[in-house]
Amino acid sequence: MHPTKMLLSALTLSLTLVSGQFAHGAAPAHKAESSIYSNSATVQPIWAKHGMVSSQESVATRVGVEILKQGGNAVDAAVGVGFALAVTLPRAGNIGGGGFMLVHLAKENKTLAIDYREVAPASADKDIFLDEQGNAVSKLSREHGLAVGVPGTVMGMEYALKHYGTMTLEQVLAPAIALATQGFSVTADLANSLTGVKRRISQWPSSKAIFYKPDGSDYQIGEVLKQPELAHSLSLISQHGSKGFYQGETANKIVAAVNQAGGIMTLNDLKQYQVVERQPVEGEYRGYQVVSMPPPSSGGIHIIEILNMLEPYPIGSMGHNSADTIHLMSEAMKRAYSDRSQYLGDPDFIDVPVKQLISKSYAKTRAKAISLDRAMPSSEIAPGQIAGYESPQTTHYSVVDKWGNAVANTYTLNFSYGSGLVANGTGILLNNEMDDFSAKPGVPNGYGLIGGTANAVEGRKRPLSSMSPTIVMKEGKPFIVTGSPGGSRIITTTLQIIMNVIDHHMNIAEATYASRIHHQWLPDEIRAEKSLNIDTIRLLEAKGQKVKVGSAMGSTQSIMITDEGLYGASDPRRAGSEALGY
Repeated sequence: MHPTKMLLSALTLSLTLVSGQFAHGAAPAHKAESSIYSNSATVQPIWAKHGMVSSQESVATRVGVEILKQGGNAVDAAVGVGFALAVTLPRAGNIGGGGFMLVHLAKENKTLAIDYREVAPASADKDIFLDEQGNAVSKLSREHGLAVGVPGTVMGMEYALKHYGTMTLEQVLAPAIALATQGFSVTADLANSLTGVKRRISQWPSSKAIFYKPDGSDYQIGEVLKQPELAHSLSLISQHGSKGFYQGETANKIVAAVNQAGGIMTLNDLKQYQVVERQPVEGEYRGYQVVSMPPPSSGGIHIIEILNMLEPYPIGSMGHNSADTIHLMSEAMKRAYSDRSQYLGDPDFIDVPVKQLISKSYAKTRAKAISLDRAMPSSEIAPGQIAGYESPQTTHYSVVDKWGNAVANTYTLNFSYGSGLVANGTGILLNNEMDDFSAKPGVPNGYGLIGGTANAVEGRKRPLSSMSPTIVMKEGKPFIVTGSPGGSRIITTTLQIIMNVIDHHMNIAEATYASRIHHQWLPDEIRAEKSLNIDTIRLLEAKGQKVKVGSAMGSTQSIMITDEGLYGASDPRRAGSEALGY
């Protein structure tokens, strides 16, 4: 049988097995008991021997596992999952957005970063989102043709597969095409999210026609959603590679849609898009190596910077989510996010002081003013002085294969469903990633992040990101593969997974389920999940911290690699996610 038909046949079979042992991995849960996990574990991770995928949508997870079962490696599976999510998780999975992929190659013992972030159209400039009075107009960067950056996902997936995969685009795209053509059952998560964004989606007739019924009513749980136009667009990529997206029929339709919505994208913008392979940023925390995304992501730098500031403190003995621990974490977070506002941007356009920001000596200087007893107001915290320097919807998935290769991939449309605009005739939702630029120095973006001139809009520049696909190494080999969506909270969410395992000796499921906090310098408040203890909040307030309790943060998809096998955990904060192995 042709390999593609074999994969489709296996996928069809697997998707009928929605309960029982297969849905939770091939081995019993008691395998999770190990000396590397806390003895008091009440939440156990999924265990598998050969390979594992953890993603935010269960059908896409199973696509990846079937690719691994058919002999594909972690990159093959990651690309298959990426395209499947474009069908089954339209609010974040995409081919009209962009992102970052961290790849560890076991044979070469090498980790590399693939940057397929969106870029600004060539004619964009720093004043593109300002009105005649010089004020930033948020609608222009969020729900308008000007909001759309040149997508990078398709070329990024093709690049990863061509250079580090073993299968063809036809093979890994086949499940996504089948799901778009034949349809899939609407989950509670999808139904609820579409209801929540109905106003924004419905302003675009091309989008409304896909995601709502002909009479304008919502899809109900269990009903089948088919996307024939998206299937056609995916088929063009399967046949012609990235040229089937960046040139020809699809490209013409994307440019027409963007310009009809008031944008400035051209066919040449699409044709000239390029993926960039970069060197990951690396740091060390308590004997573990932390490898993450470099700029134009700020995630890797600031995870390492925060860990460096915290390393001198006995975090483990201070206790998980104790008032003292959260206080120290918040003070370190404030300082890192203030640095983000000044120093971070596209390294192809500005000189980002990476080595200085991730150095232990710089962290020591930044942490010098931290008090264990009192919070320092954000108004008193400025970006650090660096000698010689010239001046909320994403999805993550993790994959590990039987050879020890690993992929951490985070990609996005920016807001839920991006701009909400589907390019007519393509089925492709377009991003509103241009909002990640600084529309004006000092004006917050949609996630409340403050930026400066380093992240100003410029033609063919990549907007700054918080996406943080991360691999933690133990004795030079992958130990934790993780990442999360969450806008500005991605960095701190990923940070807490790392600290929960290393400092607090949690298993990967406990680390995932644990309550989370976040501080991003401005606004000056700790954002805490509802599950955080009220007594802890009162102790934090006594230290001068302002605590705001809110909804759940992030949706981590993590895999831990041990001598006993693979342990996975998919975040329960968002319905429909799944970690699965074989």
